[in-house]
Amino acid sequence: MQDMKDTRRAWVRIGYDGRVHKTFRGHQARERFENEVRVLRYLESRGCPQVPRVLEADEEELRLVTTNCGRRVERIPESRVRELFAELESAYGVRHEDPYARNITYSPQAGAFCLIDFEFATILDPSVPPGPLLDLPAPDGPRGD
Repeated sequence: MQDMKDTRRAWVRIGYDGRVHKTFRGHQARERFENEVRVLRYLESRGCPQVPRVLEADEEELRLVTTNCGRRVERIPESRVRELFAELESAYGVRHEDPYARNITYSPQAGAFCLIDFEFATILDPSVPPGPLLDLPAPDGPRGD
């Protein structure tokens, strides 16, 4: 497996089969894990094509395995960043809560931009029970923690 990210909050690796393995750790690890699984399953139920699909969710190890959504984009205009996250909110009823270019990938297979890292996201549908109370990330601050 290839390490993609190793911080106090998460260890992310890509397997030789292309699947993404994310192990949550640090502050609110369980809550962030539960929320990401919950939001990704909700988006799948709504037919959102540009997000990872949950393949496995290990509650004991706080490990999430998802499909791969391509590589992080190096450059993208801020207007396009805002547009992608606004579309997620208006079309699928999910506010990302960490809406920055670092959470956008490009999938050559899909020929589209994709959104990743839903651990802080909020489902806006009032008929869906609220997720865990999370300490949201600082606006566009560094995320190496």
